Amino acid sequence: MLNEKEKLNKKIFDADVEQVPLRNGFGEGLVQAGDADENVVGLCADLTGSTRMQAFAEKYPKRFVQMGVAEQNMAVVASGLAASGKIPFITSYAMFSPGRNWEQIRTTEAYNNRPVKIVGSHAGVSVGPDGGTHQAIEDMAIMRVIPRMHVITPCDTNEAWRATLAIAQTDSPTYMRLAREKTPVMTTSETKFEIGKAYEMWRSEKTDVALIGCGHLLYHALVAAKELEKEGIGTVVLNSHTIKPLDDDSIIKLAKEIGAVVSIEEHQAAAGLGGAISELLAKNNPVPMEFIGVKDVFGQSGTPDELIAEYELDSKAIVKAAKKVLGRK
Repeated sequence: MLNEKEKLNKKIFDADVEQVPLRNGFGEGLVQAGDADENVVGLCADLTGSTRMQAFAEKYPKRFVQMGVAEQNMAVVASGLAASGKIPFITSYAMFSPGRNWEQIRTTEAYNNRPVKIVGSHAGVSVGPDGGTHQAIEDMAIMRVIPRMHVITPCDTNEAWRATLAIAQTDSPTYMRLAREKTPVMTTSETKFEIGKAYEMWRSEKTDVALIGCGHLLYHALVAAKELEKEGIGTVVLNSHTIKPLDDDSIIKLAKEIGAVVSIEEHQAAAGLGGAISELLAKNNPVPMEFIGVKDVFGQSGTPDELIAEYELDSKAIVKAAKKVLGRK
């Protein structure tokens, strides 16, 4: 059942559950972070409306820089601002930032330990008709490998809002990835958020398999958990919103308790959240594991729902993976 302690949205399973883009939460959080600290500044690569930085730009025009289609330059300028005591947030589509400006992020920001906040919008195959060239499904992998870099993938608009406020107060370079489409609101304004701390969204009375995910696919994990329970298979759904630093203690504890894990992410199955979990468990507590993610292919054009199903990222695929890891049909 849903974890009441986390104060989740009680209407998660309703047909009319509210759906809001994650980037809305970022936009609201950035304005609030700017209200709280005059050092917060925004830079955007010609996509203020799409990334939801527009509200900040309008309220604080002297603390906003429109960089144009120059993502590499944007990263370097942000590093300089951070060196001067500012708290820069930079935004673009994830395919372009960190996709296009990875070397500048690595060298001018992370290498120099500048606390720039990189927000990549329109990540994952759910970008839909924009097609494979615009569907960033490798971004968590390339960012989590950079030393000092934190990587966060909120599950819904409320968590994106809380994450934005949290990363504005850290001294670490940070990457936060956001989806484009409206997605179900699973958390509330009261749901806690702490960088590096995963939390349980669902726990059955008996537990057979742990479903560990991030981003909006956690909604599909919850739907799968409910379906699996009908079939006599108990689950724990863990929201691992922080891919780096991973919540090692919670994941190891869960693996020891349950003994079977399915990772869930709208990203390549290799080197993202699933890769981080498998690396951790290989060293500390190896268990059978299955991976929900894109299987070493590029995306294509289609509706978001069609692509989530095509790449086997939906609740049906999660149910299948849970049964497979348990050796059941």
